[in-house]
Amino acid sequence: MAENEVKAVKEAPKKEAPKKTKKPSIFSRFAAWLKSCKSEMKKVVWASPSAVRSNTIMVLVCIVVISAVIGLVDYLFSQGFTILGKLI
Repeated sequence: MAENEVKAVKEAPKKEAPKKTKKPSIFSRFAAWLKSCKSEMKKVVWASPSAVRSNTIMVLVCIVVISAVIGLVDYLFSQGFTILGKLI
């Protein structure tokens, strides 16, 4: 009985190896990538020049204000440490 099981295992049909498909060349893959990039760029909604200008001005104003606040805090701390140093 054990011999029959061994024969059954040995006689099992062999699986065929999947056929390898040839990989496209690097140039055709690069061309496909460029084509997909072009199609994606067509989907982008670009901001109007006036919106870009106003947003740029807003960012620059925020940078100036935050820089002034950080500079003022730095100045106050340095003066406080100078006064504290004279007391000790």
